[in-house]
Parts: sequence; structure tokens; C-alpha cells
Amino acid sequence: MCGEGVRVSADMWLVVGLGNPGPKYEGNRHNAGFMVLDVLAGRVGGAFKAHRSKLFGSRSDVLEGRLAGERVVLAKPRSFMNESGGPVRGLRDFYKVPVERVVVVHDELDIPFGAVRLKKGGGDNGHNGLRSVTRSLGDREYLRVRFGVGRPPGRMDAASFVLRDFSAAERRDLGVEVERAADAVEALLGDGLAAAQNAYHSG
Repeated sequence: MCGEGVRVSADMWLVVGLGNPGPKYEGNRHNAGFMVLDVLAGRVGGAFKAHRSKLFGSRSDVLEGRLAGERVVLAKPRSFMNESGGPVRGLRDFYKVPVERVVVVHDELDIPFGAVRLKKGGGDNGHNGLRSVTRSLGDREYLRVRFGVGRPPGRMDAASFVLRDFSAAERRDLGVEVERAADAVEALLGDGLAAAQNAYHSG
């Protein structure tokens, strides 16, 4: 558990992956954010540890380290997706990270499977996790790394679709695509939003 009194300067990045906790949800499309964060944790070379600040309400698994030469806190909230905002706000306040250095990695229905798109600000497009984060931060100008999961087939409900595992065909390429999304996060931190968009929006 991290200490209650720890503070860092505003050169820190907070990178949050969205998902639902527990083995039941591990392979779900909705957990793409967690998958990308696991890859980034491997690159940092550490393991996630519980961060539970009673003062800040930051219930998450976190890992501090360096990515792309930048100081970073990687985080996976321990709440369910639609309550992600509380832990994100808690971590933002605990580490004193300005909102423009908060990066949220999440699944995106309106992007083809495996495609990566980066943006700053905007709406939530019906994504309950983003809605919760925006409400809790009181600001929508955080950065987003969006991992495409595609649209549900036929008349399948979108909520049901994202709570299903990736298909067998998708799983064949999933590892490569998640690694590419992790690359995009590193590019965002190291090179900035415009350069990362130029590099990853062509794919």
C-alpha cells in the first residue's frame, strides 16, 4: 500500500486503464484498457500494488515508474466501470497531476477492432466509464487512448457486446493490437498528442 503522505511534482503522468475487476471480466472487450495497462506494466518492469487512500478515495492497483523517459503512474481502478471516476479523481488529487496529464485508455465501439485513436477532451459517446471520469474530474479535457472493439453484430445490444470476450478470430491478433495501443500511449507521453496521432491514426 502506498503511503498517505506521498506527493510528486506536476511532471508526473497518470495513465488509467478502464475495465471491470475480477477474473469474470478479464477477456471482455470492455477490459481493453486493463489489457493495455498490463502491457505497459511489463515495460515498466514492476507489478501493480493496491493503493487505498481513505482521504482521497483512490481504490486502484497502481505502479509507479518511467515510460518514454517520463515519470508515470499506471492505474487500474478497483471499482466497476461505471464508477471509475471516483478512483481516478482520488489518484489525480493524491499525486497532484494536472488534468491535461491524465490519460484514460478505454474500449471504443465506433472504431474497428484493433484500431487506435487518440484525442483530448470531447464527450463520452455513451461510454459509462468515461462519463464517470468526466463527472468526477469536473473536466473533460483529459487525454484518451481509444482501442477499437468494433460494432456489435446484427441487433445485439452494445452493452452485452462489450461484456463478451473477444472472438476467436480477434484473439489471434489481440496481443499484437494491444501492444500497438501500448506503443501509442508511450508515443503520447514522449512525443505529444499531435505526433502520436500522426503515427497511429493512419493504421
